[in-house]
Amino acid sequence: MLHLQGYGSSGSDVESEDSGTPSTAKATTETLASEETTAHLKPVDSEYSVGKTLAICAAPLVVPMGQAEVPRALEATVKEINYNPRYEELFAPVAGPENPFLTQQMRAQKNMLTGFVENAHISDFQFDNQRKTFHSYGYALDPSVDGKGTAPDEGPSYVGHLQAAYDTEGATVFESAKPKPGGSEKRKRVRNDAPEDVEGFLGPWGKYEDEQTVARPSEKERAEIEEMMAKKHRRHKVKEDKPIEEKSILHIKDAFDYQGRSFLHPPHDAGVNLRKAGAPDRCFLPKAHIHTWTGHTKGISAIRFFPVSAHLLLSCSMDARVKLWEVYNERRCVRTYSGHRQAVRDVSFNNKGEKFISAGYDRYLKLWDTETGDVISRFNSRKIPFCVKFHPDYNKQHLFVAGTSDKKIICWDTRSGEVVQEYDRHLGAVNTITFVDENRRFVTTSDDKSLRVWEWDIPVDMKYIADPTMHSMPAVTLAPNGKWLACQSLDNKIVIFSAINRFKMNRKKTFTGHMVSGYACNLDFSPDMSYLVSGDGDGKCYIWDWKTTKLYKKWQAHDNVCISTLWHPHEASKLVTAGWDGLIKYWD
Repeated sequence: MLHLQGYGSSGSDVESEDSGTPSTAKATTETLASEETTAHLKPVDSEYSVGKTLAICAAPLVVPMGQAEVPRALEATVKEINYNPRYEELFAPVAGPENPFLTQQMRAQKNMLTGFVENAHISDFQFDNQRKTFHSYGYALDPSVDGKGTAPDEGPSYVGHLQAAYDTEGATVFESAKPKPGGSEKRKRVRNDAPEDVEGFLGPWGKYEDEQTVARPSEKERAEIEEMMAKKHRRHKVKEDKPIEEKSILHIKDAFDYQGRSFLHPPHDAGVNLRKAGAPDRCFLPKAHIHTWTGHTKGISAIRFFPVSAHLLLSCSMDARVKLWEVYNERRCVRTYSGHRQAVRDVSFNNKGEKFISAGYDRYLKLWDTETGDVISRFNSRKIPFCVKFHPDYNKQHLFVAGTSDKKIICWDTRSGEVVQEYDRHLGAVNTITFVDENRRFVTTSDDKSLRVWEWDIPVDMKYIADPTMHSMPAVTLAPNGKWLACQSLDNKIVIFSAINRFKMNRKKTFTGHMVSGYACNLDFSPDMSYLVSGDGDGKCYIWDWKTTKLYKKWQAHDNVCISTLWHPHEASKLVTAGWDGLIKYWD
């Protein structure tokens, strides 16, 4: 600050030197030298303040080097810029050569995908009015014409279907168009709106004045209706195939032994007492493949042991045949039963094994004589039977039940051949029937993902078990002690239900590890209830420990689906498996 003061004063000294005498200048210099020593203690004189002596410009005008005006071009597609452009720059014409390949629509200026939109002052009602008129009649007032520039005799301008607009004189959806001269008039109704006329009051239900009420169809209309109904009945009628000729082939020569006993009599030389119903004390895991029964040309559907003795094995197949096999000695095919047109779904022995019933996809249930191979009787409900079971009681051996594709469980009497009871509560095809509680009740499962418990001969289910987490259970087996039901669930699990009292699911016992989704793979218990065995969709056979639910063993049993497994009731470690490869294998 002092230097600035000195700068101003030195200039004045030079001027005084030029104008005054040398003695005066010398005196002034001495005075200034004496004041400089104490200048820092004095306040700054307002005459020499910086604010008054200096005018500082924060943004001086700088002339650029080179050309003063630098032209800048903006691309039309740019959405964001880093400076403030001038008005002339924003509205400058597009620079560059014109694209000769652009159509008129492509060349038009757009600010959105469908064109150029700008605000127009129009009421909401008029906008909806014109929009609905355009959608309904195909024309509307031209929004680009405001009516100021048009001549009064020209009339309004329209867009869209111009001829329709001029014919109706531009009537909107909120206006009624003028009737055309010579056009068809609306039919008139007979009116009587007088409420005091109770008998003749018509209100809005009056008939048209020229309407004729015809009570009966004419001869021509009657013939057309009869022809149409006949076609409808023919279309919905199920063709009843006549049962084909049933036949049976005996494959062995020694059907009777030296005492005249047939092959149904259990052998004495099997090494096991087959006449008693007792189970072995302890069971073991099978280790080796010991035999294969071949003869079916298509996949196996089900296999059943002969009751009590289990010295014979009955199998039904998709080749429409049922075969009976020896389990001991030579293990031959004893007899083949042919009597179905289509695949056989299930078979079931009666308590003695002298008869069995087969259920086929040809909608027939046939009762066979096991020894002679003759068909005793035929049953048909016009629906496909999916499972069949004889009643286990000895005094009810003339009754059997079948679950069908029309959601019913039907009970037949083999003596009369008539249906004696129907259980119709399921919402899907019935898959299994299992008798429990000393045969007083039976349990059924269905495609409706539910399990129902029925009292015998009472067509209303006493227990209905369904849960959102449950899946369809197409295979169910009763445990040897009669206390548990093992159900093959299609979510690749085996779930266990109590077979007494509450029929509650045992959530602690769930067997997993196999893949059965989509297949009704039958499962079975070992006779001593220490193991649970099942096939799966890949042809493997699985064995779990019953107590711990631990998977003990699995092996590749078949090339295709292993559809059924049976543990021999008198053998400690012998197991039968059947697959869709047409083979039945015996393991020990």
